[in-house]
Amino acid sequence: MATNADLVQYIVEQASPAGEVAAKKMFGDYCLYCNGKVVGLICDDYLYLKPLKQLQPLLHECDQQMRPPYDGAKPHYLITDVDDRDYVSMLVKTMAETTR
Repeated sequence: MATNADLVQYIVEQASPAGEVAAKKMFGDYCLYCNGKVVGLICDDYLYLKPLKQLQPLLHECDQQMRPPYDGAKPHYLITDVDDRDYVSMLVKTMAETTR
């Protein structure tokens, strides 16, 4: 199932307070970038973030479940609350600050 481009744009806009946020299409889905760093994936209309220890205490309880974003991938946090702009941008900013 391909990801809806409108949803991708919505997630980019929601995360934009975190910095320079962009999404690039890769293999039918999208990589999410913040300030030039890969911070997440948008696959099958869901936002996924790597399970970094710095991220876990910031997650809403409903977003602490993990599952792989695609077959063969390691489990990632599945972020379901993409409508909360402050929350999404805070998570994306934390990812950008903690990843290399």
